[in-house]
Amino acid sequence: MKTENSLLADVLIIGAGPSGLSTAISLADKFNQNGEKKRIIVLDKGQEVGSHILSGTLVKEQALKELLSAEEYKNFPIESEVISDQTIKLSSENFYTLPFHLPYMNNTGNKIISLSKACRYLADVATKKGVEIYTGFAVSDLIYENKKIIGAKCIDTGVNKKGEKQKNFQEGSKVFAKLTVLAEGSRGSLAKKVKDKFALLAKSNPQSYSLGIKEIWTVKDGTIEKGEVYHTFGYPLEGEEFGGGFIYGLGDNRVHLGFAIGLDYKDPTLDPHALMQIWKQHPFVKSILEGGTLTQYGAKTIPEGGWNSISKLYIDNLLIVGDSAGLVAMPALKGVHLSVTSGMCAAQCAYEAFKTNDFSEATLSNYKKLIDNSRIKKELYPVRNFRAVMSEGLFVGGFKFGIQLLTNGFCLLTPHMKRDSLYTQKLSDFKGKPFKERFAEKLKFDKKLSFDKDSSVFYSGTHHDEEQPTHLVVKDMENFSRVNINEYGMPCQHFCPAAVYEEHIDKDGTHSLKIHAENCVHCKTCDIKTPNDAITWNTPYGGDGPQYQNM
Repeated sequence: MKTENSLLADVLIIGAGPSGLSTAISLADKFNQNGEKKRIIVLDKGQEVGSHILSGTLVKEQALKELLSAEEYKNFPIESEVISDQTIKLSSENFYTLPFHLPYMNNTGNKIISLSKACRYLADVATKKGVEIYTGFAVSDLIYENKKIIGAKCIDTGVNKKGEKQKNFQEGSKVFAKLTVLAEGSRGSLAKKVKDKFALLAKSNPQSYSLGIKEIWTVKDGTIEKGEVYHTFGYPLEGEEFGGGFIYGLGDNRVHLGFAIGLDYKDPTLDPHALMQIWKQHPFVKSILEGGTLTQYGAKTIPEGGWNSISKLYIDNLLIVGDSAGLVAMPALKGVHLSVTSGMCAAQCAYEAFKTNDFSEATLSNYKKLIDNSRIKKELYPVRNFRAVMSEGLFVGGFKFGIQLLTNGFCLLTPHMKRDSLYTQKLSDFKGKPFKERFAEKLKFDKKLSFDKDSSVFYSGTHHDEEQPTHLVVKDMENFSRVNINEYGMPCQHFCPAAVYEEHIDKDGTHSLKIHAENCVHCKTCDIKTPNDAITWNTPYGGDGPQYQNM
C-alpha cells in the first residue's frame, strides 16, 4: 500500500483546531501511559497551526483542565478572566443595558482567549507527546478500499487554471491509517462528502449556520478594561434576522469584537460585512473604537443547529469531531469546550478500538455513547429546538424558547428546519425593504472606523497561488446566470465577506459572474447560502488562505 509519496499512520487527524488537537493529545496520553507506540499524524491546511482558526472566544475552562495536566494548563494562554458581563439592547441611536443575563448567557468564571494562539499552544503540547503535526497540507480526498476509508490524499499542486499539469507538478501525498478523524471545522469539505456519501444526515435536521465576522482593534487608553464583556442584540438586525455582536476587552488596549447573523435570512441583497460596519457606527460601539486602529480581520461560519442537527458521527474507520460535527451550544454561544470534549470522547473510543484492532462501525458506535454521557448532550439537548424557533424572530422565537426552558426543550409548533440556502428569496418574492434601502446613509465607509471588503481582507493576511484552478466551483454556469443572477440578483456578491464574487456587466449589459478566489478567507458561506447550492467550496493549495495570528 505504501508508495514513495505516502505515509503510514495508526491515526490520521485532519485539522489542527481544538477538536483535532484534543483528540491527538488525549489519545497520545493513553498510548504513552500504557507504553504503546502508535503513530498519530495531524494534517492542517493552514500555513502554520492557527492560521485558519477564528472564534469569539469566551471559553468554559473545565474541558481544558480535563484534557491537560495541571502543569500543562498552568501555561495555557488565557488573555483574561471575565470581570464584567453585560447584554446591551441596541436601537438605531440608543441602547439599553439589560438588568439581568439572558438564559445561558452568563459568562461569570469564563475565560477570554485567542483560539489561534491557544491552538498553537495545544500543538506544542501534542508534539511533545510524540504527535506528528504537518501544516500546509490540504487534504482533497479520502482514500477508499472495499468501500471503507483507509486514509486521505492531499491536493495535487503544479496545476494551472485549466487543470493542466505544469513542469512543477507534484502529486499530493497520501496518508494511510487504521482510523481517520475529521476535525476540519465548520462545513468541513471532507465531512460534507462523507455525510452525503453515507447518508449520515438521514435522521437529522439540516444544519443551520451563522456567519461570524471578527475584528481585533487597538483602542485608546482607558476605553475598555481587561475582562470587560459586552453582547449586543437588536439594531441593525430586524424582523426575523437572528444574530448580534460582541465586544471583549483583552488588556493592553486590545479589543476583540465581532458580529454574527444567521444565514437563514430572506433578503437576497443582505450584506453581513456591511451589517458589521454599520453596527460599529452605533454610538455605543463607536465610543469604544473611535480613535483606535484595526489590526486584524476575519470571518467564519458557525454551525448552530444544535442537538437535532448533529449527523451520525461514525462509520467504519472514521470519526467526526468538533465543528465538523456541529457541536456548538446555542444560545450560550460556546463551542470550544464541546470541541475539546468531543476530541476526548473520540480518543477514548479510538483507544478501545485499538485494543481489539477493530475499527468497524459497530465498535466506533461507542463514540455516540460517550457523547451522550458527556457535557455535550447535557448542554445541547435541553436547547435542541432553540435555533428552529428563533427562525421566527426575536419575539415569537423568544416566547417559544421561554416555553422550552420550562419543558426541558420540548415545544409544540416548532418550525421545520431547512437548509439556509432555501430561505433566500428571489428578488420578485422578497417583500421587505432591500438592504441598501434600509441603510442608504450608512454604507459609506471611512476606512477609519468602517471599511469596505477589499480593505478588510487586507487585514486578514489572505493570499493564494493565483495560478491554481479555482477552488470555488460553479456547478452549471448557464443555470447560474439564468437563476442565481437574473432571479436572485447574485446573492453571493453580497453575503461573501471577502469580495470574492463580483457581478460583471459588459458593454452590452450582460451580467456575469467574476470570481476573485485569491480573496477567499475560507468561511465557506458560499457553500452554505448560495441558492440552488450552485457553488461548491473545495480545498485550495496547502498554506493558502488567511494568516490569522491572534483570532
